[in-house]
Amino acid sequence: MFFLNGFRKHLFSIMLGQLVFAVAIFQLMPRPAFAQGDTWDMTNPASVGYHRDILDIDKTLTISKVVDATMDTHPDADVITAMEEEAAALEARGNSWTAGASQIAVGYQSMYSFRLNYATANLMVPVWNFGQRDAQRELAKQVEAGAELQAAAIKLRLAGLIRGALWDIALAKNRYEQANDNQETYKKLLATIKRRVELGDLPKSDELLAQTEFFQKRSVFINAEAELMHARKRYTSITRITKIPSAHVEKLVDLKELEQSHPALTAIDNRIQRKQAEIKAIKAVGSGQTNVIAGILSDEGIDQRSNHAEFFNVGVIVPFGGGAHNQPQIAALNIELSQLTSQREQLYRSLAQTHHEAMHNLEVNTIELNNAREHQKIAEELLSMKNMAFSVGEIDLLELLKIQSQAQQATLYAKERAVIMQRDIAAYNHAVGNMP
Repeated sequence: MFFLNGFRKHLFSIMLGQLVFAVAIFQLMPRPAFAQGDTWDMTNPASVGYHRDILDIDKTLTISKVVDATMDTHPDADVITAMEEEAAALEARGNSWTAGASQIAVGYQSMYSFRLNYATANLMVPVWNFGQRDAQRELAKQVEAGAELQAAAIKLRLAGLIRGALWDIALAKNRYEQANDNQETYKKLLATIKRRVELGDLPKSDELLAQTEFFQKRSVFINAEAELMHARKRYTSITRITKIPSAHVEKLVDLKELEQSHPALTAIDNRIQRKQAEIKAIKAVGSGQTNVIAGILSDEGIDQRSNHAEFFNVGVIVPFGGGAHNQPQIAALNIELSQLTSQREQLYRSLAQTHHEAMHNLEVNTIELNNAREHQKIAEELLSMKNMAFSVGEIDLLELLKIQSQAQQATLYAKERAVIMQRDIAAYNHAVGNMP
């Protein structure tokens, strides 16, 4: 009887070790960050949260399409529309034959004592000063280009937010799945240990220890689920949609330096050029607007002294001495121009710093990812050895739980580093102005 009881305990230990080993290997198997056709449902049985959030993964959706859809509903889209309308208005003004609104003056005079009547009609037409029309057309050209460049800069900014949100979701989803796997592993282990305690193979303290580890893993899972919900909410807040692209991989662009063609730089360069065009247009007005006058005068009366004639007259009104009145406006525009030039320099320095940090992060994380993968291999091998040792009674449960926890952490860290590497590539591409 003693021999049968010992054999039964030994066989049960081997079966337990094989079960723990199989579950550990399953949870160490890599999964894609985004699986096509998948749906993230927070109401699944493994979930303990109260939110019911769903994100559908659309295999036909790309990041570029998400950016376009976000741009359509973004508040800045109204600004671009207003800039386009302004450009059309300035272009229409530059194509006009006159420099402003024409005026008609009609008058009538009567000299009753001499029985004379005078009727006058004059047309005053403002004409373009020398170079003024070209300056207006240049201003319209800069405003029109500015609408396109500002739209490109806004789209790049939105693309950066969406890229970051997507990889935050991937990272949170990875932690959520790993936490769920860990919870299920300890749940099964706890059930097995309970049976062994009932059979007298293990002390009650091992059951209490396993319960403590299980509730710790469950707490980690609850927090991981909450972080996934927060990441999902950030994405929907930015995009206003509940669909995300399927599996996507960022490819590192072949740009080593920050170029002047960066959309953010070209957008502020256009604002500087526009301000310069505004100053040039005001200077072209000079002392004021030149006007051409044409009119007629009719002289009628019953007195013999009346000529009974009609006269045609034409003249030019040329303003002078008014240049000083434009100087305050030009000075104000020069202040705005100086501010834009300063902002441009500060923006370039900020972009250069961001580019440097993104490049440095890539270098560091490349090394860190390799280290994490090597650590994962060692941890998996050690876990396999300890499972076998536990199955034959060479180590106790506490040591096994310690090794298993270390292996889970190594696996999670390796998976996280793979996602972080993709996020860092996306950050670098964004830093150099690359659109997805």
